[in-house]
Parts: sequence; structure tokens; C-alpha cells
Amino acid sequence: MLNVSREQFFYSFSKDNSHALKVPSGSTIVLDTWDCFQDQIQSEQTTVSSIDWNRINPATGPIYVEGAKPGDVLKVRIDAIELGAQGLMAAGPGLGVMGHRLDAMRFKVIPVQDGHAVFDDKLRLPLNPMIGVIGVAPEGEAVSCGTPGPHGGNMDTKLITTGATLYLPVFQEGALFGLGDVHAAMGDGEVGVTGIEIPAKVTVTLEVLSGRAIPYPFVENEEGIAAIVSKETLDEAAKSAVEVMIDALLPHMEMSLPELIMLCSAAGQSQISQIVDPLMTARFFMPKSVLDAYGVHLF
Repeated sequence: MLNVSREQFFYSFSKDNSHALKVPSGSTIVLDTWDCFQDQIQSEQTTVSSIDWNRINPATGPIYVEGAKPGDVLKVRIDAIELGAQGLMAAGPGLGVMGHRLDAMRFKVIPVQDGHAVFDDKLRLPLNPMIGVIGVAPEGEAVSCGTPGPHGGNMDTKLITTGATLYLPVFQEGALFGLGDVHAAMGDGEVGVTGIEIPAKVTVTLEVLSGRAIPYPFVENEEGIAAIVSKETLDEAAKSAVEVMIDALLPHMEMSLPELIMLCSAAGQSQISQIVDPLMTARFFMPKSVLDAYGVHLF
């Protein structure tokens, strides 16, 4: 099995990053990841002044995938997510939706035991291991790992979990894929700016789909498929995700645009991924049962 150590990481997705590993299409790789604070916080007594805030959201990689070129799609199958022993959450001034109501930083250590996150002595939350930062080198300038976009990045989308397949547009030779910011659990919105942040080992299989250009990432699971879009406002992201999905489906559906719009309104779901990053992320989800009825398979 191919492995990439968490000592091989980057803070921005960029065409200028030197690859940590070069693999043929179809390869399966294990990536060892830091938590989003690069494991700087191990105690609830950690002081804010001791944290280097430039060391946030490191992504392991990048991985150069042979044969990937601009205009292709990188198919990323999430084979497994192995979590560390404890996670961490944070809340503080200026962070997330409620940061304006806080005047001090607080950290919370959350052990992971027997398939649950131990929030406190009264509540054990079921795990939802998911990947917050995952993507490829963008088309233009470097993009911080903390910011989402057409290249992926910090999409904080809870559907990106074991068993799901992510489809990313390729903008650079080799794609330059990386991931990090794994969460033991996270709710839609990530309203406090952290999920249960945790180090992890993630196993993925990377495959190049040639000549299958897409404008934004898509994620597919047993229930259906979603277009994931990040914009300056949540309104823009949500509306754009609908349009991206309709544009993807229309060539495959034996129906007019008005009929497809009606179908999406009746059966599709507009969903929030996150509302706390530099760009907001929304997704539009279509159930597989609907697509199967029309024999549609986008990828």
C-alpha cells in the first residue's frame, strides 16, 4: 500500500507545490493527516498565545496522478477513515456564527471511544468521520487550505465520508491532490467554525476520468449525488449549486429544461455544507432513485 506521511503537507493548494508522491491512475493511497491545528492543542488549558495561527488546516500531499490534465476529472473514492484517539473543538471571538458573542477562546478535548465522541458525562455523539479539506491545485493563484472553491479545498461537506466518491475538476497537470482537516463528527453548517477536529489516516483510490470536464466538485453516495459550490454568500452558493446540477443532468434527461426544473423542485434538496469559511458552501442533492428511473449516471 502506498503511504504519504503527515510530514509531507502544505497550507495552500497550488500548481507550484512539489509533489510528495507520483502515482498512476487507479492507485490506492493512505494519507496520514494532522488535525486542523496541526496538533498544537493537546489540552483545554492551552493558551491562545502559544498557538501559531499560520499553521492551520495543513493538507497531506500533494499527490501527482499520472495522466491527469486540465479538463479532466479526478475521481476520489473514500475507502476508509481511521480516526485518532481524541478530537478537539474550539470557540472564540470572531469565529463562526456566534463569535461576536464571545470574549475569550475556549478549547474542548473530546475523546473517541467505542464508536462515539464523548462530548461530556451526559452525551456520547455518534461518529460521522468526514473530510473537511480535500482538493486539487486550482486554475490560477494558490488558494489557502482554509478556503473552498471550484478546486475543492475547505468544503466541510459531511457527505465526504467513507463509501462516498468525490469528483474534482482538474486544473493542473497531475491534479496535485491533497486532503486534511478530518472531523470525527460535524453537523451541517459547522456553525462554531470547528467540527470535532482529529488526526486521521485516510485511504483513497484516485482515478483519472479523461475528457469529463465539470465546473465544480460533485459527491456521490448510495443515496444520490450532490453538486458542491462555494461562493461569497450562501444565497449565491445555494442557487449556483442548483444550476450546476441542472446543467449536468439536462444532456442526459429526455425532458425539457422546464420539466427538469420542476423535477428538481419536487425531488431535489438544497443543503448547507458550511457557513463559516471565507467562502460559503452549499450543495444540491438529487436522490439516486430519481436518476435510476431515467437511467442517468453522471460519472
